[in-house]
Amino acid sequence: MLRFLFHRFAYLFISVKISKTNLLLLDFIENTHMYTHISIKASNITKRYGEKTALDDISFDVSKGELFGFIGPDGAGKTTLFRIITSLLIPDSGTMIVEGHDTVKDYRKLRKILGYMPGRFSLYQDLTVEENLRFFAGIFKTTPEANYDLVKDIYSHIEPFKNRKAGKLSGGMKQKLALSCALIHKPGVLILDEPTTGVDAVSRIEFWEMLAKLKQSGITIVVSTPYMDEASRCDRVALIQNGNIMSIDTPVAIRSNYDRDLWAVKADDVYRLLCDLRQYKATRTAFPFGEHIHVSLTDESVKQDDIVSYLQSTGNSNVQISKIEPSIEDCFMEMMKKE
Repeated sequence: MLRFLFHRFAYLFISVKISKTNLLLLDFIENTHMYTHISIKASNITKRYGEKTALDDISFDVSKGELFGFIGPDGAGKTTLFRIITSLLIPDSGTMIVEGHDTVKDYRKLRKILGYMPGRFSLYQDLTVEENLRFFAGIFKTTPEANYDLVKDIYSHIEPFKNRKAGKLSGGMKQKLALSCALIHKPGVLILDEPTTGVDAVSRIEFWEMLAKLKQSGITIVVSTPYMDEASRCDRVALIQNGNIMSIDTPVAIRSNYDRDLWAVKADDVYRLLCDLRQYKATRTAFPFGEHIHVSLTDESVKQDDIVSYLQSTGNSNVQISKIEPSIEDCFMEMMKKE
């Protein structure tokens, strides 16, 4: 009987031991799986310039192969953040991990796997297109031919001008050359700081089409822009203002969180229309969007005809009004008002 109890106890002990080991193993596998699928992880990043706080205790993560956008106006903290990601700045506090490398401790390893395109054109303007490409390939001990498949869709647009000096290129062509140079060493992570600022509308569209193709190759892409309309092209976006992240979500989810009716109003005199709408007793917000004014109301029971009657009584002519779906910019303005 004692022998039976002993064996029974031993069996239970071993079973419990194995179960705990399995649980720990499963937990380890799950955590490892989560870690290996995160390309960038920022934890409580703060950066100050004297009394000015550029980044205020921000945290986020970017998945591998994701096209992640930081959307915000000039001075929001985007460039400071990107310089920390690329190890060009050291944060005052917090940690930034990129592909498993700490941006402070492992900056040498990190720079080998990063592609960085700063907001300002920074290639050698007295070198030709081809000379710039070969120079940047040489820095990473490779050649343009070795990774040509990665850049051919972009470089092919400017290859006919390969003997032209970079300083003589148009804005769109400079953009394509800078992107080619950032990709020529086949980076795992591509950081683009306001790459479409100052570029014509056609080149902006072409550029985002190129990013969509690059994403298919598995490269993690992080891009910043002051243009709210570009947010819809990202997998997820972070809305950033005054060094704070106001929201991180998919473009669809951000728009769906707008919980008010929104009206687009148009009339002959846009400035007069804006002033009159801001004087209207039921107006909550009124912001100009091109030739329209986007309006939200404090009183949702106010009818469309009530608004038109008011505007006509104040002298506005050819008043047109319609209910619309909010854009990312509308959501951004709403979040700023709440803050």
